[in-house]
Amino acid sequence: MPAIRASVVVPTLGGDTLCECLGSLASQSARDIEIIVVDNSGARAVPEEAVARWGARLIRSGGNVGFGGAFNAAFRMTEAPFLATVNDDAVADPNWLEALLSVMEAQPDAGMGAPCVLLYGMHTMDSAGMLICGDGTSKQRGHGESAERFSRPEEVLLPSGAAAIYRRAMLEEIGLFDESFFLYCEDTDLGLRARWAGWKCLYVPEAVVEHHYSHSAGRASRLKAYLVERNRIPVALKNFTALQLLGVPFVASTRYFWHTAALIRGSGKAAEFRAAGQSGWMLPWFVLKAHLAVVPHLPRLLRQRKRIRATARLSPREFRRLVRRHTISPRQVATL
Repeated sequence: MPAIRASVVVPTLGGDTLCECLGSLASQSARDIEIIVVDNSGARAVPEEAVARWGARLIRSGGNVGFGGAFNAAFRMTEAPFLATVNDDAVADPNWLEALLSVMEAQPDAGMGAPCVLLYGMHTMDSAGMLICGDGTSKQRGHGESAERFSRPEEVLLPSGAAAIYRRAMLEEIGLFDESFFLYCEDTDLGLRARWAGWKCLYVPEAVVEHHYSHSAGRASRLKAYLVERNRIPVALKNFTALQLLGVPFVASTRYFWHTAALIRGSGKAAEFRAAGQSGWMLPWFVLKAHLAVVPHLPRLLRQRKRIRATARLSPREFRRLVRRHTISPRQVATL
C-alpha cells in the first residue's frame, strides 16, 4: 500500500457546507492522500455514512475542543509527512493540494504553505497568508482585494488556518497548536513559533480555495470579538521580543482609537459588530474581559516564551526585521 503523502484535516461542528467541502477534497488531483474529519460537536452531528461517502476517516472529539484541539487529535492519528487543514466552509480547487505539495516537497526549509484563499464565489481575496500588527492582532493579507494582485509566489509570514499546509517535521520540532486559544489566533501563534525556529512560509497562488468567510462563528459575533481580542495577547506575550512588547499597549490603544473612529463613521469591524445587532458598548467590556482572562495564565505563557527562545534560530533583531516586513497598521486592522 503506498505511503500517505498528506493528511487533510477538516474540523467541523457539522453543518450545510461540510459535504461540499468533502466533495472538493475527494476530487483532488493529488494521489496518496487521506481526509480526516474531526467532529467537534460532541453530539455526533456528523453521520458516519456522510464521511464514508467521500472516503474520509472520522474522529469524534467528544466535545468542542476548538480548532487546535481538533487538528492535534488528527496529527496523532497519522504519520503523513504533511498535514493540511481546511475549514468545513471552504471548497478546494482540484489542484489545490498538489500545488502545495509540489512546492513543499521541493523546498525542505519551508515548514508552512499558504494557498490563495478567495471569498466564495468571487474573484476577491480572503487571504494570501497573514500579516501581524504591533499589538499581536493578525489579519489576512490581501483581504477584500483583487486576486490579480496576488498572482506571484513569494515568502509570507504565516498561513491562515482556514486553509494551510504544515510539514510534520516542523510540528514535531516546535510543538502543535496551543489548544488554550480554542478559536482564532492559534494559527498566528504556531506560525510565529515556526518562524523563530527558522522555518519559512511560502505563498502558492496556484493552490486555490474558496472560503465562506466566518460562516461558523459569524463575521461579527460576540464570541469572535471576545476571542480575537483575548487571543492576540498571548500571541504577543509568547512570541514578541522584549522591545516589541514595550510597544504593545501603545499600538493597542491606537487600534482602539481607530475602531472608535470607524464605528462613528459606520465602517470597519466595530460598525459591522453593531450592524449585526450587537451594542457597540460591549466592545470595551470585551477588552477588559480579555485582559483579565489572561492574567491567571501568565506563568504558563512565560514558561512557553522561555521554551521558544531556548530553541530559536533567529536573533531578536532578525525576528523584529521579519515582522516589520509583514506588518499591518492598527488603522488598517480597524478599518478592514
